[in-house]
This record gives sequence, structure tokens and C-alpha cells, in this order.
Amino acid sequence: MASRSRSATYARRRQRRMAKVTHDLTDEQWQALMEAWGGCAYCGGDGAALQKDCMLPISRGGRYTVTNVVPACGSCNASKCNTEVTTWLRRKRMDEAAFLVRQAEIVRVVG
Repeated sequence: MASRSRSATYARRRQRRMAKVTHDLTDEQWQALMEAWGGCAYCGGDGAALQKDCMLPISRGGRYTVTNVVPACGSCNASKCNTEVTTWLRRKRMDEAAFLVRQAEIVRVVG
């Protein structure tokens, strides 16, 4: 019997977590978030392949909503992994307060 790869096991776990919660982020809201941020919400990079990043990770009870999702470049998203956003920002020595204020302003406009 062939052993399952670690990545396949993690993919199945993620799929089960995703199925357990209700996500209400529409495509229009995602486009509006990307336009409002103008690039990666964390580093400001304007890479073409922005990813949906949950500030409170799905593995910790988060879900895809306007108030929890920000666009992130692949580097920032991979670095953050499943860490909560404030913990990650502090570890990276980024301006946590400025990020949270901007995120609240954007959610008010988009949401």
C-alpha cells in the first residue's frame, strides 16, 4: 500500500476545514479589496499574483469575509503561514497600528 504524501494529507485537511465554514466573500468584493489596497496589504508590492490571505487563518477559525481577507503577495502569505496577523506583523517589525487603521478604512468603503 502506497503511503500518502504529506502535502496531500495537508490538502485534505484544509479542504475539510474549508467545507466546515461559510465563506461570504464575493468576487466583486475581492476585486474591490485588491483595488483599494493597490498591491500586497503587508509589503505594498504590486505583484500580479496576489492571493487571498485571511488575517485570522482558517485553521484558527477564520473564514473568507470582507473583514478577514486582504490581498497578499506569495512571499508575505507564505511567511505569515497560519499565524495571526498582529503576531506576524510584530515579528516582522511592521507598523501594526497603521495596517489595522488602513484595513478598517478599506473595509468600511468596500463592505
